[in-house]
Amino acid sequence: MVSGNLTGLADDLGADGNRVASFQLDKQAVRGRITRLDADVIGAILARHDYPQEAARFLGEALTLAVLVGAALKVDGRVAVQAQGEGPVSLMVAEYHTSGALRGMMNIDAEKWARLDRVNKGDLPHPRQVFGNGALAITVIQDNEYVQPYQGIVPLDGTTLAQCAEHYFMNSEQVPTRVRLAVGQIQKAGEAPAWQAGGSLIQRIAGDENRGDTEEDWNTASILFESVTDEELLDPDISMGRVLFRLFHENGVRMEAPTQIRDECTCSEERLLTTLKNMPDDELIDLAQETGKDYFEADCQFCGRKYDIPLKEVITSTEH
Repeated sequence: MVSGNLTGLADDLGADGNRVASFQLDKQAVRGRITRLDADVIGAILARHDYPQEAARFLGEALTLAVLVGAALKVDGRVAVQAQGEGPVSLMVAEYHTSGALRGMMNIDAEKWARLDRVNKGDLPHPRQVFGNGALAITVIQDNEYVQPYQGIVPLDGTTLAQCAEHYFMNSEQVPTRVRLAVGQIQKAGEAPAWQAGGSLIQRIAGDENRGDTEEDWNTASILFESVTDEELLDPDISMGRVLFRLFHENGVRMEAPTQIRDECTCSEERLLTTLKNMPDDELIDLAQETGKDYFEADCQFCGRKYDIPLKEVITSTEH
């Protein structure tokens, strides 16, 4: 753990990217998380599907948000940030596992998106333009199969995904929260542009007999937090620790040891087999007959991996 009230706060705390860390303000009842993702993770995920640039930027924000939300889990599991509607993007999913695995995908109507892009002239669209009259859902799925998933859903009310996330925390968890998300392409001399993402959130800790009323602490921290720029969140030469020091050094900030993040899909043949085995045998047979094959072909929408599952491996009844 590193104290942000030390003037020698090291710049290697996050300078290499692809990490997320929790932090706590020393003299204020405020906690938060901060992350930065570089071309090896955010770039690889966005490039895999060849999305339009501004659509990719939107998914990048969702991936960053998933990391910030998932980093708070105290149990093994995953957080899925999902938005869907009837707009140019019918579905967007960003999923983070507490092991550090991150993946994401979108379903885009190319013609609708092209019309939206012409209207916006390349600017990042707001959520309702992207999804229509859709909703934002954040789902927590523990690895423990005996624990039911928890899901909160809010309308896509906000001009940015960050604002929608703030509404989620207030409405679904009753926790005042401020969120900043930044996604862009950075180009160094002699190199191709590379995707970079950064984000942070802070949350108010409720008052009690020891803390008293925490509203003043929250208001002060919120004002300081709003001063962080996209450039600071994205710049690979400014560490996460240094960003926090710049914001909160007067009252002190402690950053916990960061967690490494990887571009890694959680799909597997075992999970697909389990899903198919849970389907009725008659339905499986009908699906196989429609394709004229004695096996199922499945593609992972996240990573593109292809699976061929023989019908005989998923039929549970000996009568077929």
